This record gives sequence, structure tokens and C-alpha cells, in this order.
Amino acid sequence: MNRFLQLHLLTHYGPSNLNRDDSGRPKTVVMGGTPRLRVSSQSLKRAWRTSDVFAAAFGRPAGLGETGEGTHLGTRTKRMGVEIYDTLLGAGLAEKLAQECAASIAGRFGKLKKADAEKARSGLEIEQLAHFSPEERQAITDLLPRLITEKRAPTEAETALLRQPRAAVDIALFGRMLADSPAYNIEAAAQVAHAVAVHRCTIEDDYFTAVDDLNRHDEDAGAGHVGEAEFGAAVFYLYLCVDRELLCENLGGDRALTDRALAALVEAATKVAPTGKQNSFASRARASYALLEKGDEQPRQLSVAFLKPVSGSDPLADAIDLLRATRAKMDQVYGPCAAAVTELDALAGTGNLAELQAFAAGD
Repeated sequence: MNRFLQLHLLTHYGPSNLNRDDSGRPKTVVMGGTPRLRVSSQSLKRAWRTSDVFAAAFGRPAGLGETGEGTHLGTRTKRMGVEIYDTLLGAGLAEKLAQECAASIAGRFGKLKKADAEKARSGLEIEQLAHFSPEERQAITDLLPRLITEKRAPTEAETALLRQPRAAVDIALFGRMLADSPAYNIEAAAQVAHAVAVHRCTIEDDYFTAVDDLNRHDEDAGAGHVGEAEFGAAVFYLYLCVDRELLCENLGGDRALTDRALAALVEAATKVAPTGKQNSFASRARASYALLEKGDEQPRQLSVAFLKPVSGSDPLADAIDLLRATRAKMDQVYGPCAAAVTELDALAGTGNLAELQAFAAGD
């Protein structure tokens, strides 16, 4: 089994604001002395794990009280304690006991926020987002009827059993970090770089107005609303590296599920766009070029190919040529980084998604 799978993707997005900063403008980075558009890895990973691609492959995440049968996706939330409290209270458990039970269970997954006597359900939210696997949600669901019937709080041994060793697919890929419960951390099998434009970029301002449909211009002929929206357009380079051995380990040694996870990740990375401002820009795109490598050598990304910004009139074609040339030169200097390589080139009409998925999952 070749340990590492590396993906190098080139995707063009037209006018868009895929990933905003704190002021609402598209995120940027200066690379090679020139400003570039950027999409954060966090934005990308969330778009993939909540996509229809992942849902079709692994089922929708189950809620508290649902069996979760057939799903392999986790749920990120601070509110599990609140959900448990509402369930216990609805089943007739006394308010104080329901509070104690919910705090005991939720506290197993992270430090709880400080209680505020003046606020309902206070002290039941986890301070940071906790990622619950389907097995962990099911363990909580199975425990609650016992607590309701016996009208008691859970024991330390019972809450310890809520932690399950097998991770959900999204947790196995992207990891789980709990600062207050490091024993339950799961190392991410997939490393995702920020997507960066291969050429110089300019953020532009769109001055827009909205008209009031009931304004007949009898007194005021002005717009009902005036605003500005920032956007940019770019060809982005995205790099992913997956430790396939670690992914299989995180999934409890299930090779079939590991193969499905790799296939779904390749499909999502090449087809799913970040969700930012989609209603305003419809900036949905698929990768025009994909280079996949697998082997046991130390991985390396190829962003250095675009340290000098692409400046020609056909940035996508130029970026493909630069990526291929940079990989060849790196291999010439350091030796082959991969034991096997495959490509998809939508401009040339060569390769296809099914081949990429088979390559990613195969030995």
C-alpha cells in the first residue's frame, strides 16, 4: 500500500467571494511579492464534509435519538449537552437531575462553559466545537433510557464508555482536537493547504442598488437600497496530502471504508466549491486539471511553481504547463516523489473522475 496520496488541483472561479475575511472582503495572501486571492483550508474542508457527495457516500449525520445506522459522518456542535437536557426533561426527569446528567455526559467531550444562573440551560454548552462520531451519538442515545428509567445520573464508567475508538469518516480525514481531553484527539489523515491564486489578483467593488417594487416614483425616485460587494476572479492551485495508512487506522482498519473515503474526498475536492456568496455569484466550478501522485516518499507541494505569478493571457493553460514542468524538475533533482501518477486534464479532454478515484483507492 503506497502510504501517501497527493492531489494537485487547478480550478478557475469567475467573479466570486468564496471565503470572506472579518470585513467581508475575499481572503488574500501576498506570495512572490504579489497579492493573490486565497481560500482557507477550513472553508474547503467544511464544504466537502457537508456536501451532497459525502452525504451520498456515507449518509446524513444522525441526530440525538436517531439510530445513525448506515451513516459514517460526524456532527460538530457545542450544543450536545443542551440536546441531552431537553430530551431528559421531555421524558419527565426532574430539571436538576436532567441538568446534572447533561453536564456529566457533555463534559466528557470537552470543557463546559461557565454556568449563568440567570440563563436557561446555562453551563451545558461545550466551550469549543466537539466532533461526535455516529457511534458516540448512538452510545449517548442508548444510555439516556437507563438514566430516565432509574432516575439517576450516569456513573464515571458509563460516561467513559461514550468515547468510541473508531472515528467517523470526516473525523478520520480531518481530525479532532480537544484541548481539555487530549486522550480523545484524533490526528488528521488529510492535510489540506489553502488554495492560492496562481496569478496577481485585484479585489473589485460592485456598487449595486435594489429597487422597491411598490415605489411608483410619486415622491422618491431613488433606490430602496444601495450597497457594495467585493469580489475577485482567479485560477486557484490547491494541494492535499492524505496519509492512507493513518486513514485506515483511524477507521478501525476497515479497508473498504477507507477506499470509499478516498474516492469521496477526490470527488469532493474536484467538484465541490466553497459555499460563500453562492447566491450572489453562482461561483460553482470543477477542477480543470488534477495531478494525483502516490508513494512512500516524503510528500511535497508544488506551489513554488507559482511563486512568480502567471502573467500570460491564458493563465489556466500556462499554470498546467508550469505545474508539470516543476514536478519534473523536482523529481530530476531529488528523485521520483511518487511510485505512480495520473492526471485529469479537462482542457485536453483526457482522464476522468472515475479513474482518479480508482487510483486514489487502489494499492
